[in-house]
Amino acid sequence: MIQITRIYSDKNGDSHFEDFEVPLKNNGDIGFLSDDIPVKSIVFRQVNPTYDYDFHNAPDRQYIVLLEGGVEIETSLGEKRSFETGSILLVEDTTGKGHKTKNIQLKYRKSIFIKTDVFNTLKNKTLKKSTKNYNTQGLHKYIK
Repeated sequence: MIQITRIYSDKNGDSHFEDFEVPLKNNGDIGFLSDDIPVKSIVFRQVNPTYDYDFHNAPDRQYIVLLEGGVEIETSLGEKRSFETGSILLVEDTTGKGHKTKNIQLKYRKSIFIKTDVFNTLKNKTLKKSTKNYNTQGLHKYIK
């Protein structure tokens, strides 16, 4: 399993964290793989050591993979979490009150943004998480 933290907005516009795992299947000699997840584009990013960004929304639904350096994220309700190098986030709060982000170390932070278009391509499909059925509002619930 791969651990991911989702950041999303509820119906009141408040942002929240939700942890979930991506299941992996044994593919023999090449290891364990997840199902394919369609993506739109990939962006490489580096921010200055003093990065501290006030409340904002994600520009797109996107996975963020922290390559180097950690980040503290604060939801609109004041919950704070720190994420270190190697963490994976699914940022879906494209509307609502947004979230804050700031570096937790005084060094450049490098990351990859993987923008997904799954929401658009799966609009009419049912998505699943564990044993519960969900609709298309959460990309992480996608299982082929």
